[in-house]
Amino acid sequence: MAPATPTRREVLFVAILFLFLRFLTYKSDASRVVNVPNPLTSSTPSTSSAASANNSAHHHGYPYLDAHLTWGPSPVPQTRVLSHAPGWTIFDRLYILKGVVYIVSDEPSKVPNVTHMYSKGLFIENGAEAVASRLPTDEDIRVISTKQAKALFGTGAHLLDGVNYFINDPYQFHPLNSLHGTRSVTHYYHWSAELWFGLWHTYASLDLRIPDDGKTFLPPIRRIMFNHLDAYHWRDYASMNEWVIRAGFPSLVMEFKDDWRDRAEMGRPFVFDRVVLADRSASMLTYNFARFQRSASASFGMPGSAHWWMTMRNSVIQFTGLDISVGSGTMSTPVITYISRQEWGRRMLIKEDHEKLVEELYKLRDQYGFEVNVVAAEKMSRLEQIELAARTTIMMGVHGNGLTSLIWMKPTPRSTVMEFFFPGGFAFDYEYTTRALGMRHYGFWGNQYFTSPGLPEPKYVEGFQGNSIPLDGALVARLCFERLSLTGEVDD
Repeated sequence: MAPATPTRREVLFVAILFLFLRFLTYKSDASRVVNVPNPLTSSTPSTSSAASANNSAHHHGYPYLDAHLTWGPSPVPQTRVLSHAPGWTIFDRLYILKGVVYIVSDEPSKVPNVTHMYSKGLFIENGAEAVASRLPTDEDIRVISTKQAKALFGTGAHLLDGVNYFINDPYQFHPLNSLHGTRSVTHYYHWSAELWFGLWHTYASLDLRIPDDGKTFLPPIRRIMFNHLDAYHWRDYASMNEWVIRAGFPSLVMEFKDDWRDRAEMGRPFVFDRVVLADRSASMLTYNFARFQRSASASFGMPGSAHWWMTMRNSVIQFTGLDISVGSGTMSTPVITYISRQEWGRRMLIKEDHEKLVEELYKLRDQYGFEVNVVAAEKMSRLEQIELAARTTIMMGVHGNGLTSLIWMKPTPRSTVMEFFFPGGFAFDYEYTTRALGMRHYGFWGNQYFTSPGLPEPKYVEGFQGNSIPLDGALVARLCFERLSLTGEVDD
């Protein structure tokens, strides 16, 4: 006997039941994929700018790849400036077309001065004429209305998704050297303690509650773009730059000037979902740069957590296999690390003064049980350098690249950097970096030392780069003991 044909009522009931179950499934999937709170913009659930503009980026409840921001007949989505200090700016929906940067805004008076955000990316030389030559024109960056943007871009733009770093600097500093524009020397400091320092401090201004463990709700960086640097000249001679970038952001995509040229020659508009824009020339217009000669110092005009750097520091430390707590506290055995340049051939202590310093440091070890390390950075692996820096309580050495590893130290009341200069000479490089991390820095001129706020003016005196730098090793040892016993804090 053949089965009975379903009645119309039964068919209708099954259809309604199917639609009801499908609705529940869609709602569950959609809430998981789309309605994720975005702590960077508001406390309410938000989708990406692409999803918002396209109204819906889902098919049957599941996301599909959509590399295009489409606005159709609607106005072009306007650019938002989320955070800004000269030379360091965070945008949502910043556009690029044929190598020109576009800020779309119907309220141009609220947009920061473009000279404080972008430049021509030329080599940085001294003099009013050189400064004027670096100022941007309409060939570099423009502020346009939504109506003008519609005429230029049409109905959409190709999306550079996620959070991006965009560096508009000449290869002079990334990490190539020097003011003479040669490609002969690469530099760990300019990459990690200046560029990366400023980029992360700028981005971290969007999370003012980063705790000591560095945990943040900030999404990881998706890509970093250099429009004036090629892919062969970003690594430094010590091979530290690649370690830092791979440890800090393992999934980061890097693009260089050839990639920038590719996009420009396509003649199609692109839009950054979110971008942190860095421009050294623009940062030089600030008081902080005039005072410290550090481009990253301009970014400190923005707010930030006291623990802002711990996200980067702890990522790199974990990459080495150490626990992020290494170097913490004031009760553990302190670690004194002297980074010697005596075999480097440039900027060295007087031989007898070096030997006296080592002798005095070993006295501290023998009398008080302090751990003392006398090392040459060039003889250590990258892993060994970072591991030792992470454990170090007091780092010291003649002004030089080896001191860059102070950025991996754990800031505590005892954390100290001691830097040796030829008398009368001074540079802010490591002093500013130390203080920006909440640690104490001391500079030495032979038998004298100084610290903030009583700092000398920067000066490269004759003998600064020489091999006869004097130092009172006993004075250094006495200050080490004072810092490690926290006698200054007790007096205060």
